Amino acid sequence: MIYREGMTKVTFDRHVSEIITQAEQLRTQVKDADLAVPVRTCPGWSLGNLLRHVGGAHRWAEAVVRTRAGGPVPHDQVDDVAGDDAADAAALADWVVEGAALLADTLRAAGPDAPVWTPAPGGTSEFWARRMLFETVLHRADAAVAVGGPYALAADVALIGVGEWMEFTVLPQVYESDEHLRALLGPGRTVHFHATDAEPASAGEWLVDLTGDAITTRRTHEKAAVAVRGPAAALLLALYQRESVLTEGPEVIGDRALFEQWRETVSHWLRK
Repeated sequence: MIYREGMTKVTFDRHVSEIITQAEQLRTQVKDADLAVPVRTCPGWSLGNLLRHVGGAHRWAEAVVRTRAGGPVPHDQVDDVAGDDAADAAALADWVVEGAALLADTLRAAGPDAPVWTPAPGGTSEFWARRMLFETVLHRADAAVAVGGPYALAADVALIGVGEWMEFTVLPQVYESDEHLRALLGPGRTVHFHATDAEPASAGEWLVDLTGDAITTRRTHEKAAVAVRGPAAALLLALYQRESVLTEGPEVIGDRALFEQWRETVSHWLRK
């Protein structure tokens, strides 16, 4: 099943297999690390907290899909990140990979179109394949910051993550309040994104339009109040306020304050 925006050839099966790939890369990165090391991009968390969160998220999503949940499922295992940070990092990293494999098996058994509860529009298991992929992608970046290791992400995968963010930015429920959302709107307020390594080039361009009564996005090359340019991975990490993971973040041209306001306001869903 091709991703519905058609902007890459990444399929449902690729989403699922990439969850395991990302989890295995995470394991390699942290297996010899100190679990007590702080994660600067997740204030208040240790590396152990981070890994328990990722493994819990995979198992929570697996339960949602396996049971074909018709409504919200308690997510204590996602939120309860306490544990022994003096324990063996390799064992905890293995547990994360086991959870990723369990989730992948359940997603493959369900297929992309199984109806299931999702916290945002979608309503199928495809939503969980994509969301859990980027849960893993972004927390692998957090781990890279914590242990001081390198981080790389394929452009086609990163583009899907940027596309997911663009879908989220138009949803009222991701904002703290209607007032916060409306504060973004106004004449001439537009943000353009350009992934410089996208193939074809048109696959890596988005315009966030804040000039109307509601936020809209469209795939276009268009002059804007502020332009954000760089490789797809740099754009994705910048959207999640993790550009420090890379040696060079994206270039911001024009009204940087507008970009920062929009990014901070739409990021409320990450802090819930």
